[in-house]
Amino acid sequence: MSFKDILVDRSDGVEWIRINREERGNRFTYTTVREMIDALERARRDIECRSIVISGVGNKFFCIGGDHEGAHVEDEEMLLHYGNTFPVVDLYDLIDKTPKPVIAMVNGYAVGGGNVLALICDLTIASSKAVFRQVGPLMGSFDAGFGTWYLEAAVGRKKAKEIWMLNRKYSAAQALDMGLINEVVEPEELRDHVAALCAELAERGPQALAALKASFHACHNGVAGLSRVALDLLTPNYYRSQESGELGRSFAAGEPPDQGKFHR
Repeated sequence: MSFKDILVDRSDGVEWIRINREERGNRFTYTTVREMIDALERARRDIECRSIVISGVGNKFFCIGGDHEGAHVEDEEMLLHYGNTFPVVDLYDLIDKTPKPVIAMVNGYAVGGGNVLALICDLTIASSKAVFRQVGPLMGSFDAGFGTWYLEAAVGRKKAKEIWMLNRKYSAAQALDMGLINEVVEPEELRDHVAALCAELAERGPQALAALKASFHACHNGVAGLSRVALDLLTPNYYRSQESGELGRSFAAGEPPDQGKFHR
């Protein structure tokens, strides 16, 4: 599959997704976000893919948010399929519920929607030269959803309000100290370090990781998140239990179940 705004390659079970708009600070347009969604969906369905890494091309920008000049849809086919609503919330939600580890490899500035993008990923590994910032109220924007709730969960209520209301810049070291990111690595070591981290994750049980992600997702996503957890418990386990089998048999036979086969 070829893309216009992103670069995608696979190596050792890792899907590397890079925003390829360096000349615009790797800001995302409607097309960029839809392409990222398509790439994530493909990786999600591929059993050979064990982890997904999101980054930006170059060494200066991870992503500095939405490109309002490119917010309108130019691709008529894409408009027909997806409508004219800017789909970044769909992207955040997909990252959050994808049953595989999604890692943000922050190679530079992570600002606005780019900061939220790094936050939403399961793990965030940053270059020592990375910078984190929210600028919404400073430039006529805000994120009253993933970017606030998840930020509060990561850094605490007071710090989250400071980040959103005062719009200060934070170094990678400061971001690590407040709990916004997981690790800081020197720029020249960043990709190798993330690749090693993905290899470590590949040694973990994929079903266990998926269940953990579903549980974290349920915390903030109400009925959708709870339904995911319930279905994950129901499908591989309960359907194979004596209880489920006996109830299915008795229902089909139109007779009372043998309660001795219920779990006590």
